[in-house]
Amino acid sequence: MSVPVTGPASVPVSGPAPFARIAIIGLGLLGGSVSRAVRAHLPGVLTTGFDADPAVRARAREIALADVIADTAGEAVAEADLVVLCVPVGAMAAAGGAIAAHLAPGVIVTDVGSSKASVAKALAEALPGVAVIPSHPVAGTEQSGPDAGFAALFHNRWCIVTPPALADAAEVARVAAFWEALGARVEVMDAEHHDRVLAVTSHLPHLIAYTIVGTASDLEEVTQSEVIKYSAGGFRDFTRIAASDPTMWRDVFLSNRDAVLEMLQRFSEDLTELQKAIRKGDGETLFDTFTRTRAIRRSIIEMGQDDARPDFGRNHSD
Repeated sequence: MSVPVTGPASVPVSGPAPFARIAIIGLGLLGGSVSRAVRAHLPGVLTTGFDADPAVRARAREIALADVIADTAGEAVAEADLVVLCVPVGAMAAAGGAIAAHLAPGVIVTDVGSSKASVAKALAEALPGVAVIPSHPVAGTEQSGPDAGFAALFHNRWCIVTPPALADAAEVARVAAFWEALGARVEVMDAEHHDRVLAVTSHLPHLIAYTIVGTASDLEEVTQSEVIKYSAGGFRDFTRIAASDPTMWRDVFLSNRDAVLEMLQRFSEDLTELQKAIRKGDGETLFDTFTRTRAIRRSIIEMGQDDARPDFGRNHSD
């Protein structure tokens, strides 16, 4: 049985754990969170983990991040019925190549990368004949490393599954069931459509944050520490985004370059219009734009994707 993938679609799933043994390759924020979430929500499911960095493997063993921390990727995946690749998108091809000869019959391979078309292509080439069902849990923080993950990371967050055309419907359903078991809400989407959507909702905001914080860093020498000393909430929140893992985001921009460049061009055009409005003293245009964007913020809160409390619900008890 196969299912054509054309656009977004909800996938309702329920029932017992869809997998018995899960291998996690890459033990940073997302890999660590997957392992912790499996332990919290799928008791009895065995987890094996591997990271290419020996120091990360050592730390993962210290904190018992998975049931077994393997010394090689091949050892980690040998008996798994699900493999979750939690490596930067630029490393997907290498990760696929490292496990190809060690995968068990009937295994499903998925990933957590935030660009999908390039990942699907890389894994299809590295793992011919293997069921590859890419996915993207739209969740994360600016932290990284094996200590950064937590079991609730995926709670009430979207996970977008982007299977190849004519993927097996049962395999897609099992991957969807896995993410729903970890607390996520699942949609199925075409990979190219995913990349255009995420270019504007995630990738472009990160690029803007990196740029603004970089500009402020250049000005810091001129303003004698005043940029940091008097950081208001807006700039402070940009610095949080700009603190995200540099390797991961370098690879995201390179792997999704076409969609990012398209959205960056549109953003530049819109920014030029606001620049003209400010120069001309066109308060009506500015007010209309800000009113429309305020409504978008309210919609995000209504969908439960952020906190409506003042200052994003930050704890100010100190």
